[in-house]
Amino acid sequence: MTRKALFVALVVLLLTVGFLSVGDVQASEKYQILVSPKGLSQSYWLTVKAGAEAAAKELGAEIVWRGPAQETDVAKQVNVINDFVNKKIDAIVVAATDANALIPPLKRAHEAGIPVITIDSGINADFPISHIATNNKEAAKKAAEVLANIIGKKGEVACIPFVAGAATSIARENGFKEGISNYKNIDLVAVQYSQSDYATAMKVTENILTAHPNLKGIFAANEAGAVGAARALKARGKTADVILVGFDAAQTEIDAMKEGIIDALIVQRPYMMGYEGVKNAVAALEGEEVEKLIDTGVVVATPDNMNDPEVYKVLFPLKQ
Repeated sequence: MTRKALFVALVVLLLTVGFLSVGDVQASEKYQILVSPKGLSQSYWLTVKAGAEAAAKELGAEIVWRGPAQETDVAKQVNVINDFVNKKIDAIVVAATDANALIPPLKRAHEAGIPVITIDSGINADFPISHIATNNKEAAKKAAEVLANIIGKKGEVACIPFVAGAATSIARENGFKEGISNYKNIDLVAVQYSQSDYATAMKVTENILTAHPNLKGIFAANEAGAVGAARALKARGKTADVILVGFDAAQTEIDAMKEGIIDALIVQRPYMMGYEGVKNAVAALEGEEVEKLIDTGVVVATPDNMNDPEVYKVLFPLKQ
């Protein structure tokens, strides 16, 4: 018998023997699932939310959407998790802002019998029952390959990761470094962090362009990095001289690709992450086995292929 079924049976028994009145019952008939993203405003996380909401509607659950406004606000997410553990939420689906700092509050949840599922960004612990994400290291190696081919496999390049302690940022930085090291005539001359902030990304790109006037390419490892780098290249009149490969597929990134500022995008499936995260949470609450690791994959989008059906549906998942 599932936890919810057991609870309902107990309520019926108490009502029958007169220990509990109908007015005293506060529990919802639906599972309550906390979905905690790393940020609230970027379109990537709003797509995650749409997927989570779709799964909740389909499965008769309810999601609570709580997280930090900025991806760098680790303390806020720690407080959110602790708060909902205290409130005895049914399950937690989380994209961790920090791979280590989120371990203690999530371990509290696990030890309290609350299923923990990580999406997008995991933690350095094995107790989450499922992790649903892009293989970020392999995706960044693909970005290195794409960038290398476009610049003719020679020249100076830069990498703009986002937050140093975030698992996804670490994996993408390492993957890009590993991938680009395969090209002996390409030099990685700069690595600077965007802090997942558009203005910061623009500033660090400007700094890189000033320090390295012969730069041939940039890999920007997330939405904010790609948008900020695109703005800097446009402002400097460098869009024809510096190849930009970005990550994710916000509308601003897609527009920049249409303009010829961004040359390629490594596109994840955030809708699928949100959907599968909630789906696995409900399955776990029903006592079902769930997959320990789900790789949601990536697609390389370019100005030439962006209207191909398979690429289009990944670029615009909410239009399907």
